[in-house]
Amino acid sequence: MVACATGELPITQAKPRSANFRTPRQLSLTPELVARVARDVDDPGPVPGRIYATDADYEATMRALLSAQPASGEVWVFAYGSLIWKPACDIVEQRIAVARGWHRSFCLGWDRRFRGTKERPGLMLALDRGGTCKGVVQLLQPDAVEANLGKLLRREMLTRPSPFPPRWVSAETTAGPLRAITFAIDRKSEAYVGGLSAEEVADVLATAVGHWGSMADYLHNTVKHLEGLAIKDRLLWQLQEMVAERIEVATSARQRDGWEVAVRLNRQNEHVAPKSPIKS
Repeated sequence: MVACATGELPITQAKPRSANFRTPRQLSLTPELVARVARDVDDPGPVPGRIYATDADYEATMRALLSAQPASGEVWVFAYGSLIWKPACDIVEQRIAVARGWHRSFCLGWDRRFRGTKERPGLMLALDRGGTCKGVVQLLQPDAVEANLGKLLRREMLTRPSPFPPRWVSAETTAGPLRAITFAIDRKSEAYVGGLSAEEVADVLATAVGHWGSMADYLHNTVKHLEGLAIKDRLLWQLQEMVAERIEVATSARQRDGWEVAVRLNRQNEHVAPKSPIKS
C-alpha cells in the first residue's frame, strides 16, 4: 500500500521516443505571480440553501458504483485535475490514460467558499462532454476499496444532488483499456456554467480566492503537474498564460499607484513649513 502523497508513487507510461522527448515547458504563471494574489480568507461556512450529502448518501452512491464494478474487481479512478497532484485516498498504481468523449472545462460554478467568495466566486474544473481528455488513472488499494472510495466521495461530492456526480468511463492506457470512476458535470445542474470565453474564465481564475487558496494556485498546480507528465492541454496552457498576464498587470498597477501616492505625500510634506520653536 502506498500513501497518497504527491510524488510518492511513480506513474506508469510508455517510454518516450528520443525524437519526441522534451523537457517540461516553463509556465508563465509562476509561483511568484501566484503569491501576489494570495491572501487569508476566513471560512464562511456552509453556503445557505445548499443540501449537503450525508453518510447515507455516500453509502448509497458507493453501493451504486460498486454494483457496476468491472469483473476484474479492480477500482480505478480517472484523475484530470487536483486528484493528480493531491489524491484523495490510498492508491497502489498510476498510469497515464485517455478518456474519449470528455474534455477538461472550468464549468463548475460558482464556488463561494473554498476558492472563491460571495463577492468573487471561483470556477472549478470538471469533465464536460466532447473531445478527448488525457489524465491519470489511479488504482485503489484492493483490500480497502470501500474505505478509499468513501474518502474520494466525501472530498468530491459535497452536496446533493451532486453537480458533477461520479460515474464509470472507459479509459485507454498503454497496458490496455479499463473502466474507471470519474466526476463529470451534470449539464442540467444549476452549477453548470457553460459558454464562457477563455477571457471570461481567465478573469475569474486571476482574481478568485477562498479559504483553501486561490484559483490561480489551483490552475498553476494542475498545469505544472500535467506538464511534468508530458500531458498537453491546450486550453489550460492558454489560460495559465492569460492569468499570468492579468496578475502581472493588476499587481504592477497597484504597486505603481502605491509608489505615486508615496511620492505625492513626500512632496506635500516638503512644502509644509516647519513650526517655530516655542519660546520660554
